[in-house]
Amino acid sequence: MIRGAACLRAFAAVAAGLVLTACERPPVASVQTGFRGTGMEQVYNPRIVAKQVALNAAPAAAGPLNDEGPKAKDVYKNVQVLGDLSVANFNRHMASITQWVAPEAGCVYCHNAADFADDSKYTKIVARRMVQMTQKVNSGWQPHVAATGVTCYTCHRGNPVPQQVWYAPPERRLAANSIMGDLAGQNIAARSVGYSSLPNDPFTPYLLDAKPIRVNGTDALAKSGAARNLNSTKQTEHTYGLMMHMSTSLGVNCTYCHNTRDLLSWERPQRATAWYGIRMVRELNNDYIVPLTANFPANRLGPKGDVAKVNCSTCHQGVYKPLYGAQMAKDHPELLSVSQSKPSGGLPPPLSEAMRSVLYFGVGSAVLEGEQAKGLAELINTMNSTPTVKVAISGYHSASGDLAFNQELAKQRAFTVRDSLLSAGIASERVVLEKPVQAEANLQGEDPAARRVEVMAQ
Repeated sequence: MIRGAACLRAFAAVAAGLVLTACERPPVASVQTGFRGTGMEQVYNPRIVAKQVALNAAPAAAGPLNDEGPKAKDVYKNVQVLGDLSVANFNRHMASITQWVAPEAGCVYCHNAADFADDSKYTKIVARRMVQMTQKVNSGWQPHVAATGVTCYTCHRGNPVPQQVWYAPPERRLAANSIMGDLAGQNIAARSVGYSSLPNDPFTPYLLDAKPIRVNGTDALAKSGAARNLNSTKQTEHTYGLMMHMSTSLGVNCTYCHNTRDLLSWERPQRATAWYGIRMVRELNNDYIVPLTANFPANRLGPKGDVAKVNCSTCHQGVYKPLYGAQMAKDHPELLSVSQSKPSGGLPPPLSEAMRSVLYFGVGSAVLEGEQAKGLAELINTMNSTPTVKVAISGYHSASGDLAFNQELAKQRAFTVRDSLLSAGIASERVVLEKPVQAEANLQGEDPAARRVEVMAQ
């Protein structure tokens, strides 16, 4: 009997130890953020905070600005972004971005050392667009980033690829309907949702697509018609998955944004900041990152062939403000507004004729911007007003750079125009892709007129 009691006590001790391994050992600090007794408090582990402080230190600022001298676009070739900076400030920015993104590889991570104007490296194409994305965040999303702003370092932290990014998760056995029912991505213990049983992809529905996040009703009574709340526990669990991600990303709990006495309340200003942040991330993924997919090599894509995308962790990395609010952006005014400069010899204006339209693209890009996007809109209007017209779309490229890369780029440019027409409601039988006999549209070097898509009426 005594031996049995001893074994039972030993078993209880082991069981208690296993249970307590999920708990953090003291001391643990708390900060009260609301009325006492309402659970409005943030709980911090001083040991974790100490590690986070070391990981979120901003680097030293670059040297002073110097606006004197010629502009970069007048001295260097193929400067499509930041060309209006002085040569001194342009070089200052290039030195900074090298330290922020690729301190080990240096300039050659993005540039061809034999020809800095060359665009054959995909990293240069991506970096150019990421600078524009950073400018957009600082100028267009101040309700989220405020005066703090962001730089390339905010996400990269000295790494060529930010450490906190996401891809569409791979298909898993029993992930779809089975004898166990529709798992809906649950019970996979994914890091994205704090290793809980919640759906393991909170990003695609909310940070790429625009599925509704708020699923709780505002009325206890059943409604009908447009006022009826059709959301179920399933939608609620997807929302909770996103909330788990946001809490982990910022190192906070639910009360950082929500009032425990009324989760629907907007009295906590952080909730509005988060609302803007979700929409900011969604725009960055859809307008800046996903369109670059064709530029990436296969080894940089996810298991489903998608490009790495951003979420809350990409910038925050475990703290409530990236780099604890260090205002790095103020030392780089070139990142505070969207650059309007174009390199010498910019794109020709879009062409619209009775039987032919021509749209032009930037170096290494399959995205239509500015006047070219307006030209595409005009083409869509024309096709909508003449519903019997069918068109053939052909993509072209310039002679500069790698041939295989350029051929794929020409195809992606044609896809851009075709997909835009289809998205605008143009019937698929009215739109065909036609491979040109010679996709290389000039004999040598870079020619803006060669980087085009021709749309021919049939």
